[in-house]
This record gives sequence, structure tokens and C-alpha cells, in this order.
Amino acid sequence: MPEKTGVFPVFNNKFKIGATAEAVNTIAEMESFSVAIDGKVEEWSPFEEEGWTKRLVTGKSITISLKGKRCVGDTGNDYVAHMAFKTGQDCNGAFEWEFPSGAKLTLNCVVSVTNVGGGESTGIDGLECDVMSNGKPSFTPAV
Repeated sequence: MPEKTGVFPVFNNKFKIGATAEAVNTIAEMESFSVAIDGKVEEWSPFEEEGWTKRLVTGKSITISLKGKRCVGDTGNDYVAHMAFKTGQDCNGAFEWEFPSGAKLTLNCVVSVTNVGGGESTGIDGLECDVMSNGKPSFTPAV
């Protein structure tokens, strides 16, 4: 299957989560996401640069924030929701992001649930979390 090119609607992104890379499931009812990549940059000013700063990226981390609705009974949604009151290594898991192009980012992660319900009486309970890289992720380009 050739790599897809061009522009895509956001809903073509697919997210899966689970305890291990072999046990990831789609997270139902997610409505939006945002990505923050934090680069660790080392700076120095050697004499030969005559006052100009040199830089090198020496580390990175990624946080993927997901927002949606609580869907009791969905394996991925339940997995996230059940981490709301856990701490330590009980919040570790595996995450997979499939891009519209067919490329994939897989990572060990820490899941921090930021909303596990609430809202107006006529609304639907929300589910929001930050999925944060825990070590080096693996990126597989589209074929």
C-alpha cells in the first residue's frame, strides 16, 4: 500500500492505549488532541563564534493531550479512566499513534488523567488525559 499524501481531516489520526504494546486498544469517543514536543537544548558560546551562541538538541519528550467523552465499556476508554486515581508505575502503559499517512509512533508512556467526569446536568461526562513519553519512542515511516 503506497504512502498517502496530501491533506487529511484530523479524524484520520488513530490512537490506541493499553498496558503493553501487544495489548493496545482504540480509545473510543475522543474528540480532539494536541501535541507538545519538548526539546532539551544545550547552549554554549565558544571564542571562535565571537559571541554568537551555538546550540544542540540533546533530548526530547512528547505529550499528547486527548479530550473526549467517557464511554463505559470501551476497553481503551476504560483503561484511561481507571488510571484517574492511580499513582506510580500503575500509571505506566503503551501508546500507539497512527498518522493519516500510515506512519506510526509507538511509545511507552505515563498516563495522567486530567478529567474523568463532570459538566452540566444535560451534558455527557468528559474524559481527558495527557499521554507522556516514558523513554525513547519508536517512529515507523509510512510504507
